[in-house]
Amino acid sequence: MQRLRVEFTTEPFDLDEAPAHAVVAREVIQAAELDAVDVGPFGNTAEGGADAVLSAVDALLRRALGAGATRVSLQVNVIGASGQGGEDEK
Repeated sequence: MQRLRVEFTTEPFDLDEAPAHAVVAREVIQAAELDAVDVGPFGNTAEGGADAVLSAVDALLRRALGAGATRVSLQVNVIGASGQGGEDEK
């Protein structure tokens, strides 16, 4: 099974208080069936099986934009196939 890593940020930024779109995006990722989830003020990452990551990205985009995000930047990388010993797999 292919594994993916997603990295994302939502905008606009607010350094004083997390905007609703950022909170929603983090909630989506934390509730998804992903592992290695890391959320922070300037970026978020998560890893998991391809289907789980792609479903989470769909929900993330829909909910963050619906909560007021004006921009969502994301990157999705293939990190290997479980049991395949992919080069980037850790």
